[in-house]
Amino acid sequence: MRQCLWRWFPPLAWMGLIFVASAQPTLPQAPDPWLDTLLKKTGHALAYGVLARLYLRALRGRFRDERTLYAASVGLAIAYGLSDEYHQTFVTGRNGALFDVVIDGVGAGAAMLLDWRRREPARRSDDVQ
Repeated sequence: MRQCLWRWFPPLAWMGLIFVASAQPTLPQAPDPWLDTLLKKTGHALAYGVLARLYLRALRGRFRDERTLYAASVGLAIAYGLSDEYHQTFVTGRNGALFDVVIDGVGAGAAMLLDWRRREPARRSDDVQ
């Protein structure tokens, strides 16, 4: 039980933070509209990249194939992104956007690519021995 809590508390807490941020009727705005959009979309990508990485940590050792592990982590992040955009349709002043889910998926995929690239040299050295 303790191990399960150790693995799953961080992604659940991060999901809670995303939920709270999404429940805000207004968000701070940058002075220029293009900068505001850039900052918000970058925030989406980073938030869901972190979420996918936390899912990866929680799920590691649960799948035989590492590609399945990465796909599950991205899939869970995208699923939460979909649910979060749906949640925003009930928040006054906010609206859900499928394009934001695409940005979330890009952030999650980028996080998985970075993790794979970081681990790849270790795999090659294991193959040599």
